[in-house]
Amino acid sequence: MDAAQYIRRHHRHNPRRQQCVSVVVKHIKAPVDIVWSLVRRFDEPQKYKPFVSRCIMHGDVNIGSVREVNVKSGLPATTSTERLELLDDNEHILGIKIVGGDHRLKNYSSILTVHPEVSEGRSGTLVVESFVVDIPEGNTKEETCYFVTSLINCNLKSLSDVSERMHIRDHT
Repeated sequence: MDAAQYIRRHHRHNPRRQQCVSVVVKHIKAPVDIVWSLVRRFDEPQKYKPFVSRCIMHGDVNIGSVREVNVKSGLPATTSTERLELLDDNEHILGIKIVGGDHRLKNYSSILTVHPEVSEGRSGTLVVESFVVDIPEGNTKEETCYFVTSLINCNLKSLSDVSERMHIRDHT
């Protein structure tokens, strides 16, 4: 299955009228196993998410597990409560839903998929993250999508940096 088919199959959201939906794509110069080893750690998002200062798990990492994430200052939030909706190690799919916290991202749900690719003759990874979220009162659809897309871009840039450093370290 190519990436386009994968996206059509796994990144389908059915937004309601007052929601926005978008997709962010990132090419990473590290093999899929390294990238997935970071992404799949629902219990340790701070390994690559720069705005997460701490994560407290409630139970083991299974579908339905809940984590409490503490957010670093500078964002309009301090906590986020998130539930693991999907974790597929064979297909490299992670699904998360925000179920609480002191932020304005209501009914937020995201799917992140990781795909092997070859770039410049080397094995790399294509990461695709899509989301749907309510548009907060006082904000436009464009503002909401811009804010969430910016956060995801920061997370994926950090994921790329951490993965590429791990890959270089593994080969030296």
